[in-house]
Order: sequence, then C-alpha cells, then structure tokens
Amino acid sequence: MMHELGDLAVAELTVDGRMASASNATLHCTYVDAAGASRECVYKPVAGERPLWDFPTGTLAHREVAMYALSAALGWDLVPTTVWRSDGPAGPGMCQSWVSEADGNAVVDVVPRGEVPDGWRHILDAEDRDGSEVSLVHADSISLRRMAVLDAIGNNADRKGGHILVDPQQRVWAIDHGVTFSTEPKLRTVLWGWSDEPIDDSILSDVSTLQTLLAADFDDVDRWLDPDERWMLRRRVDEILASTRFPLAQDQWPAIPWPVF
Repeated sequence: MMHELGDLAVAELTVDGRMASASNATLHCTYVDAAGASRECVYKPVAGERPLWDFPTGTLAHREVAMYALSAALGWDLVPTTVWRSDGPAGPGMCQSWVSEADGNAVVDVVPRGEVPDGWRHILDAEDRDGSEVSLVHADSISLRRMAVLDAIGNNADRKGGHILVDPQQRVWAIDHGVTFSTEPKLRTVLWGWSDEPIDDSILSDVSTLQTLLAADFDDVDRWLDPDERWMLRRRVDEILASTRFPLAQDQWPAIPWPVF
C-alpha cells in the first residue's frame, strides 16, 4: 500500500458514509488514483474527535499518522498508509488506506477453556455471556510479535482484537491508533502471549535502527508529538533494547482493552 501515498495525500475524497461503531467520527471515503482506479480509504477529521480526559484535545489524528511513520521507520509496514489531510471534506484530519478483511482468518479468538490451537498463545481465561468457560488466544507469528513491540514503543492504550486485520493475501495490519504516545504508561492490548519472553533478534535489530533514527530529530514522527511525548518515545525504545524482553502488564493501568473486540 506504500505506492498509494501520493494519491491518498492529494486526491479529492468522496464521503460514502460514517462507520457507526466507531467512538470518533470515522468516514468511509473513495478517491480516484492517478491511474484512474477507484480506491477506498478511512478519513478521521479532527472535528469529529470525542474529547478524552487523558489525551490533549484535537491530537488523535496526529497520533494515527505518527504510528504509521513509526511502523514504516522500523521497516515493518504494519500500519496501512496513513497521511495528514488539511483539506478533508470535514476539515483537517488523517486519511488511511482501506484494508479489506478476509473471512475466517482472525488472529485473535475465543475458544473453549484450555483448547489453545497449535501455533497460538493463551492470554487469559474467562466466562462468556452464557456462563461458558472460555480462553482468549492469539496467533503466534512474526507479524504479531512485531505488533506487540510496536505497541509497547508507541504506548498503545487500545489494541483490541478488532484492531488487527488480515487481508485476502494473509497480510496482517494494525489499525486505530488514536490513543498512543502518552507520557504515562498506558499499554493495553490483547497481545500478551509472549510476556517476559526474549524478543526475537531480528526485531531488536530493527528497534536498534529506530533508536539511531531517533537520536537525531526524526521529523516523520516528532512533528506529530509534543516534546514530552517525543522524549518518552525515546525512553521506551531504550527500555526495550535494555530489557530485550516482551513487556509485562503493569498494575497502574488495565492490561486488556474493553471490549476485547
């Protein structure tokens, strides 16, 4: 999706409708690329952001663009192409390439308690609305391992199962990053299956490269954050490289987002 960056940033957007399940204004749009093909995207205007007590007003779209830039800097491209549009139909906001999901390919799931599929990781046990005992599980893949580290670095407060998409080519994508980059520890995710295990060497190598980029002014990310948020981003990168282990849940913040999906 990287090739769509130019068109996504400048093409005229046509609003097709609002995604009713989203807590902030999230608009499905179409546009025509330079080759004349119709493309889909998601547009989140700043004017449609619901105020939050723990994030500065009017900054959620900025954080979405920053997480895209962070993923791209790591070389992982987990986040669909995301650009800033100052000329959106409802004013300034972020615009992100649309990901079409493939049916039956969820990488986060609920199974009968204890019946963890081969190649999957256990997160927690619970009861469903009918009182049945179940386990929350997620797949074990390099894409999800990278996503878990990306979320730790970006301090993602809302990695729900529904914020992880799998397209028809079986590629895994991470979406919905408005509540990221807080200066306070807020990591809340369903990807706890590797807690305190060693991080893959290849992932650590990519994080080390990011550390070098951040040692100087890295405008692709920094321009969307305030000075304290930039400083804490660098500190989280340093901590990952010092520990070399996947993070553990902390007591001061709920570890699992609700709802999970």
